[in-house]
Amino acid sequence: MNCEAIKSEGQAPQADPDGRLADNIAYFARALRKAGLKLGPSATLDAIEAVTVSGFSSREDFYWTLHATLVTRHEDAAVFEEAFRLFWRSRELIEKMIAMFSPKAPPRQSDAKKPKAGSKRAADSLFEGAEEKQTRQDRPEIEIDASLTVSGSEVLRDMDFAQMTAKELAAARRAIGDLRLPRDEIRTRRYRSDARGRRIDARQTLHRAMRTGGDLMLPRFRSPRIVQPPLVVIADISGSMSQYSRIFLHFVHAIMEKRRHVHAFLFGTRLTNVTRQLRRKDPDIAFAECASAVLDWSGGTRIASAIHDFNRDWSRRVLNRHATVLLITDGLERDSAEDLDAEMDRLHLSCGRLIWLNPLLRFEGFSARAKGVRIMLRHVDEFRAAHSLNAMADLCTVLSQSSTASADPKQWLRAI
Repeated sequence: MNCEAIKSEGQAPQADPDGRLADNIAYFARALRKAGLKLGPSATLDAIEAVTVSGFSSREDFYWTLHATLVTRHEDAAVFEEAFRLFWRSRELIEKMIAMFSPKAPPRQSDAKKPKAGSKRAADSLFEGAEEKQTRQDRPEIEIDASLTVSGSEVLRDMDFAQMTAKELAAARRAIGDLRLPRDEIRTRRYRSDARGRRIDARQTLHRAMRTGGDLMLPRFRSPRIVQPPLVVIADISGSMSQYSRIFLHFVHAIMEKRRHVHAFLFGTRLTNVTRQLRRKDPDIAFAECASAVLDWSGGTRIASAIHDFNRDWSRRVLNRHATVLLITDGLERDSAEDLDAEMDRLHLSCGRLIWLNPLLRFEGFSARAKGVRIMLRHVDEFRAAHSLNAMADLCTVLSQSSTASADPKQWLRAI
């Protein structure tokens, strides 16, 4: 960074008139944008103006000045913290910038910290392309005995979607396409023509006999029709759930290619039917059309209102007594608890199986203390995690089976 402080005997450090403070802040903002933060040119200009006007006398002042102007969502705070640590960690960098605003720079302090959430995305965005710039001589050759280590694919299957890098997310999407999809089949009351069936199809037998005037009557047979029940996905796309819902849409798209009667709905502050968009063969086109159709992506959450709209407008069209509903949300409701209780009860009665997928189950200390979570647990058949590839693979398995005791929501209510 070309913001060297002019140092001489008996003279306080002064700012270099040719310093590039604004350029470095702009580069830092671009790195944050690559890491997933939603920043526009106006946010970068605001950050530069805030630092110029307010100044700073310590690393902490500089951190919170940029934080106040560049972080607009709670889930971006961890990524910002790691990006700030990586970007401004070089020797005497902050001290040189402080010299631009104060007559005397404070002593350096160590800022070593343990890796936190978002560190991978922040590092990838900051050092993108650095590996390609290294020469072959600069790269040491290291031999590692991996006989007792865990493969990269196994690590990826247990990794939280929110902690994955851009490359790992792309690999996760490909792995989702290779998942073994559920084979949840049921027998219906209707029949289909079947040469190996055990029941005689009287209607088809008489219809064929009419061709010969009744002289020859060969029996026709039928068997019960085997179909897959409707599968309905209702996914939360609010700010805290956006990353998980995006990945789960790849899972829904893969299922739609293999079976019929799959319907997808997204909700934040309103409910949007994206079934037609996800029917497109090309996943990139499908997700682009979903993004265009949804107007409240990464916004607020109104669970009761969204489920009310589904019960009123869609439940009779897409549900029956055998249908399975996958509800993907963290359950942090801000609307009336009474409304949520009534709408969840109606949704539960309208389907055969209601499964709640909650990414908060990735935390070992999770407890159903929120009022909205307790209300929803009373009306679901299963309560499962949805934060990793292994969680999705387990979901494919349980969809082909009956409910299991390990996912019983009552155990979470008893633990309170």
